[in-house]
Amino acid sequence: MGWGVAIVGGTGVYDPGVLDHWEERVVRTPYGEARVALGEYRGIRVGFLARHGPGHRVPPHRVNYRANIWALRELGLARVLATAAVGSLNPDMKPGDFVLVDQFIDFTRRRESTFFEGGEAGVVHVDFTEPYCPELRAVLARAARELAIEAHQGGVYVCTEGPRFETPAEIRAFRLLGGDLVGMTNVPEVVLAREANLCYALVAAVTNFAAGISATPLTHQEVLEVMAANAARLRSLLWRAVEMIPPERQCRCGQAVAPKTDVRAENEGPAGV
Repeated sequence: MGWGVAIVGGTGVYDPGVLDHWEERVVRTPYGEARVALGEYRGIRVGFLARHGPGHRVPPHRVNYRANIWALRELGLARVLATAAVGSLNPDMKPGDFVLVDQFIDFTRRRESTFFEGGEAGVVHVDFTEPYCPELRAVLARAARELAIEAHQGGVYVCTEGPRFETPAEIRAFRLLGGDLVGMTNVPEVVLAREANLCYALVAAVTNFAAGISATPLTHQEVLEVMAANAARLRSLLWRAVEMIPPERQCRCGQAVAPKTDVRAENEGPAGV
């Protein structure tokens, strides 16, 4: 696989205009089409993928996560820097803060969360002791320090089905389980990336305190406003991280799924690196 980086996100992040020689690529996968803006940034191949589609039209529970990850793999973008807006359950993680997530809890219900559905693809149980690439997380941490950007080192992301916001009772339960943040998009994205042997790290951008913690009712407009206010810092962090990622991977993400059980081996899709 060629050396390249994918940036996955939405509002405030998706800006292919910063890439040289960029073009929109439509990648056809067994799960549907995915659109990726592919170009170069200071000599590095970079692809932008708008998770919710053009104009943020696709709700989180209907995002075609399998097509998106398959497309990144097909384009040779082995490192994935993802962003997501989140609510906070942790008083130390305030609106405007960034969190380099290190664990997740999955409360989604109706999403296709694996490439391995049995049959010829086989049954695969992937280890998730360390769900997010340690090498990419370390790069993001160094970039944040260099830029004097506050970024919490670790946090537990609770992924809910959406598209509604959570109830105060649910938030209390998530806090008891050890959750720090709540959002609607990171699962199964992070799971599929690991199955495709991609490196994946998430920068969670806190936009509000969750229901029952916030003093006011939650609105999507609030999320958009806080993301817009922090977009410049987030872009700076991502681009500095892109520059700092070493060409050769030293992590174990590329060996998460053995070649003989890799989905590409059977279905001409994501494969081992």
